[in-house]
Parts: sequence; structure tokens; C-alpha cells
Amino acid sequence: MKKNTNLKNCSDFNLNWKAVLKNYTILLIGLFIMSFGVALSVKSDLGTTPISCIPNVLKYAVPLSLGMITIIFNFLLIVIQVIILKKDFQRKQWMQLLVTVFFGYFIDFALYVLTPLQPTDYISQWILCIISCFIIAFGVYFEVISNAIVLPGEGVSLAVRHVTDMEFGKIKTAFDSSNVIIGGILSLALYGTFQGIGLGTIFAGIVVGYIVRFYRKLFENLKIN
Repeated sequence: MKKNTNLKNCSDFNLNWKAVLKNYTILLIGLFIMSFGVALSVKSDLGTTPISCIPNVLKYAVPLSLGMITIIFNFLLIVIQVIILKKDFQRKQWMQLLVTVFFGYFIDFALYVLTPLQPTDYISQWILCIISCFIIAFGVYFEVISNAIVLPGEGVSLAVRHVTDMEFGKIKTAFDSSNVIIGGILSLALYGTFQGIGLGTIFAGIVVGYIVRFYRKLFENLKIN
């Protein structure tokens, strides 16, 4: 009887690891998709999503790729989570470090693949910007359904919610707005104008969440998820 129990526990352990592998595979697929959305938004030259606007602004001032700056920026966001949560910061949340590294390299790869893509006028810039929002939202949808780990940007918002009990939506809006404001200040301070941030940043901040909700409803109706 004892032997059978041990076998059962071993089987459960294997099943758990299979679930973890599945969840993180879905997450990485989502990040890969999202990275192409970010790359398209960069190509539009109208500004990226709020979470990427600070790295996108800094890329013109430092000799690092956007992907590498994104990694460093997200590492900082993880440190902020640790400061906010202190002992409540769960060990599994350190997986954000690995996820962030993948995301940064995915962005650089996407930018390399899309190197030949150059919008020729303002209309084509907006077309790229709109397409990028749909692609980013699709990647976010995969991130949400993965049940794995969140990216550091969402991690900061969740950390603040944990210690304040404020509504997550309000915290996320405040966090995104702060990124845009800081990005704008950095751009003006470094370049004397808005560089790496623009109307596309505001547009993405408004519509991406709605598009994610559209995908969720669509796939639930199709019974895909």
C-alpha cells in the first residue's frame, strides 16, 4: 500500500511539471508574439505601448539595444516589487527575471527581422501602429491564459494592490500613465523634443486592453480557450 502511495505522489509531481511546462510554453509564445507587436510599434515611429515607452526613449541616448534596455528596465521593476512586498515577495516571482530576458531577446530578434520595414508616410505609420496594437494584445491574451508568471509591469501593479487593496484596474492605469509621463520628461530632458514617444503611445494605452478583452470573448465563444 505504501508503495502505491509513493507512485501516486510521483505521478502527481510529474503531472504538475507537465502543467508548468505547458503554462510557460504558452507564456513564451505570448511574449514572442508581443515582441513583434512592440517591434512594429517602434517601426511606426509614433511611440510604443506605455510599458515600453521609457526603454524606447532611452534607446536613443544609450549604446544598447531596445531589448537589452527592456531587460534592465524590467529588472528595476522587479526590485521595486521586492521593496514594496518585502517578505511577501514569493520565490516563484523570481521567474520574472528569466521571462524578462526572453522578452528582451525576442524584441531584438523581431526588430532584426523587421529591419526592411520602413513606413513611407503618416498613414502607413498609423497602419503599423494599429496592427501593432492587435498583435501586442494577442500576445497579452496568451500571457493571461498561460497561468504562469506575469511580466514585471503587471507585477508592480499587483504588488501595490497587495499592500493597498486598491482596484487593480486603477493601479494599472496609474502605472501606465506614470510610464508615459516619465518617458515624456526623459525625452524632453535628453532631446528637447518628444522622441520615442508620441500619439501612438497614448493610442496603445487606450485600445490594447479593449482588444485583449475582445480576444477573450472571441475565443471563449469559439470554445478555443
